[in-house]
Amino acid sequence: MNTKEVARYLGLNEKRVYGLIREGRLPATRVTGKWLFPRRLIDEWLEERARTSLKETKDRARRVTGGLLAAGSDDPALHLLLMTFQAARRGFYIFTATVGSGEGLRILGGGFTDLAFCHLPDTDGRYNTPAVLDPHLGATPYVVVRLFRREVSLLAAPGNPLGIGGLEDALARRVRLVNRQKGSGTRLYIDRCLEAAGIPPREIGGYEREVFTHLDVGLEILKGRADVGVATTAVARLLGLSCLPLTREPFDMVLPQAVYFTPALQALLETLRSPSFREGAASLGGYDLTEAGTICHATA
Repeated sequence: MNTKEVARYLGLNEKRVYGLIREGRLPATRVTGKWLFPRRLIDEWLEERARTSLKETKDRARRVTGGLLAAGSDDPALHLLLMTFQAARRGFYIFTATVGSGEGLRILGGGFTDLAFCHLPDTDGRYNTPAVLDPHLGATPYVVVRLFRREVSLLAAPGNPLGIGGLEDALARRVRLVNRQKGSGTRLYIDRCLEAAGIPPREIGGYEREVFTHLDVGLEILKGRADVGVATTAVARLLGLSCLPLTREPFDMVLPQAVYFTPALQALLETLRSPSFREGAASLGGYDLTEAGTICHATA
């Protein structure tokens, strides 16, 4: 079969087929500049994928009945969600690692966690799309569930003593920045703003100073170790910092379809929709829960 035929045979788009070839995960050979796929080997590949998927499903079902492993991005409302979940759902547990959106997806794709929290922008301005997620997750069927939308701001010292007018102004004036770690969605946002402004990162004081949470960004500014940083508006309100709104972005969780139907995940979704969590998120400020719990994407 040629590329178009194997894409139709597997129910994938041709772009995904090429991705599987690059990853060395799909049996193929190149003849006179064209990729060809022996049908027998493709059928064997499908059978092996089915056996592996069945084993993973059984293993996950045993492991996530009462507990979930999570990795990825950080957010104050997410912490509130997890605390509310733990207080209300006895017998269920979530163990989390704050490693940034990109690393969380990589760990998820490797099968080391049950879900990933992320907010990664696509080149067209959308977030957490298949174009962004698929390279991390391979052929694993997954769903993307919206948790909330949040306001992200440029944080500055109380009263904004430097009179900073926004992110472009701060970057142009080369004020001291506290940055997020590589692989985080916020770091990607900052890097794209620098690129758009034509400013080399090396010219920004503090660019190499990395922290792992939004709260840490605020604390660095509060302690006078940095002049500005990008974090959620909620952190500015919690610490009494000045903030200049930059954007509103979706914050989602990505998980294999098999995990979506587990009791622990369904209990988390119930907590997400609960009045206690919604009231708490409203008090933090800068959150929109209109779409909370809805499925944004699902792969076949």
